[in-house]
Amino acid sequence: MEGEVSGRNFIQQEIDNDLREGKYTNVVTRFPPEPNGYLHIGHAKSILLNYGLAKEYGGKFNFRFDDTNPTKEKTEFVQSIIDDIKWLGADFGDEVFYASNYFDQMYDAAVKLIKKGKAFVCDLTPEEMREYRGTLTEPGKDSPYRNRTIEENLELFENMKNGMYEDGAKVLRAKIDMASPNINMRDPILYRIARMTHHNTGDKWCIYPMYDFAHPIEDAIEGVTHSICTLEFEDHRPLYEWVVNELEYPNPPRQIEFAKLYLTNVVTGKRYIKKLVEDGIVDGWDDPRLVSLAALRRRGFTPESLKKFMELVGVTKANGSVDYAMLEYCIREDLKLKANRLMAVIDPIKLIIDNYPEGQVEYFDIDNNQENPDAGTRKVAFSREIYIEREDFMEEPPKKYFRLFPGNEVRLKGAYFVKCVDYKKDGQGNITEIHCTYDPETRSGSGFEGRKVKGTIHWVSAESAVDAQVRLYENIVDEEKGKLNEDGTLNYNPNSLTVLNNCKLEAAFKDAKPGDSFQFLRHGYFCVDSKDTTDELLAFNRIVSLKSSYKPN
Repeated sequence: MEGEVSGRNFIQQEIDNDLREGKYTNVVTRFPPEPNGYLHIGHAKSILLNYGLAKEYGGKFNFRFDDTNPTKEKTEFVQSIIDDIKWLGADFGDEVFYASNYFDQMYDAAVKLIKKGKAFVCDLTPEEMREYRGTLTEPGKDSPYRNRTIEENLELFENMKNGMYEDGAKVLRAKIDMASPNINMRDPILYRIARMTHHNTGDKWCIYPMYDFAHPIEDAIEGVTHSICTLEFEDHRPLYEWVVNELEYPNPPRQIEFAKLYLTNVVTGKRYIKKLVEDGIVDGWDDPRLVSLAALRRRGFTPESLKKFMELVGVTKANGSVDYAMLEYCIREDLKLKANRLMAVIDPIKLIIDNYPEGQVEYFDIDNNQENPDAGTRKVAFSREIYIEREDFMEEPPKKYFRLFPGNEVRLKGAYFVKCVDYKKDGQGNITEIHCTYDPETRSGSGFEGRKVKGTIHWVSAESAVDAQVRLYENIVDEEKGKLNEDGTLNYNPNSLTVLNNCKLEAAFKDAKPGDSFQFLRHGYFCVDSKDTTDELLAFNRIVSLKSSYKPN
């Protein structure tokens, strides 16, 4: 894997060198989400990376809300982010940090830069500022307000804080280099006027710091040693270093960038998810077709499966896409020994065993998980009337169809051999009922060694069946056809959700609780939906099918 030597990724190597050279005596990392939406699987990579590094080096992991922009921040998002990080198992102790708690120190830092002649108040409009900024190939021009005196800048900045100007009338800018080849260094904005109520500080402030100014200060105040972020911040690193150096922080933090996680056939853009929610295509930010952490949790993915996934993805310096099938492989691997394997008929048709005694119920001992003996066994009820899958019966089967058809015999899993003797149809030609006979000598576990059958099908006793709703999912977009339409809208897959009602599950499901996971024999892994399940409705989400297109190296 790129950047690795002897199993150490490039970030670990950088930290090893810093500690060896005495640059830092400990390791402090952080995860600083902005509370303007739900976290998604890409954030999980950053959380687990930063937390894992702090744990590896016996250091500290800070969880901090980067809440410097009240325009899009909500308390709802704050709580969802806390829930997600706890679910992932990143232990941040009892302390949650807030960037907004440092607003006084950030203001003082801005005043210090003004006094050093490194910041000035600018009156250019946003349009004029764009014009003065230059392009990637042409240098920018100095603002006509760049040479204001320190005294004038201090007064103007204090007036900004005191609410004496309209929103957007003035900004505080760093004084760096308008000819820099890095546009981020062309006198960037440090503070803007914005009269908005903040979720944490209320109406105390009418000026707010920009992210590129606030973030290095937050890291320095908290004693962060390694500010590990994604590659889009690489061009911002010189500004990060400028801020901590000009403010003369001892042992300033250093920024290291790694590749973002891009997953195929999913939607992570907040703009697109917001549109899906507003149009009613998904039922919220936690819809199981999405890859927000809340959605993955609701669908039935586990923290362990995400950790395994991140290990396989690795830490690199180069961006690239990861196939969604790899994530599916990880949840299968995690659940294959954990989840009980029960019988569920999702498209049921009734099968009547004509020669089985009416009213009789017997019980079979069936393994909960054949790959995990420690999972034990359960007793499964068997009766004259059962349900089987509609696809397990055909009137006129093709060659090599080994399931049930007129005159054919199959094994009912864990029970008896049954032979089809008749069936009934409704006026539209749909099969409504199948009639069979059974052979009592073929009871499972009896040691019967007579004739062989090629087909085994699962079933559920009608006498004790549990009714359920089952949701089947496909990718919400198909990247082979293009994630976006020509008009920029999302190329949504209309078959991304199939809802099946009146499914029949064996009695072992009656105690299933929201969040519980099972394998439905032959169908895949399923999780009890935590949002829609009620006393009247037992709803299941398919986490993943049983078949995988991904092969680990």
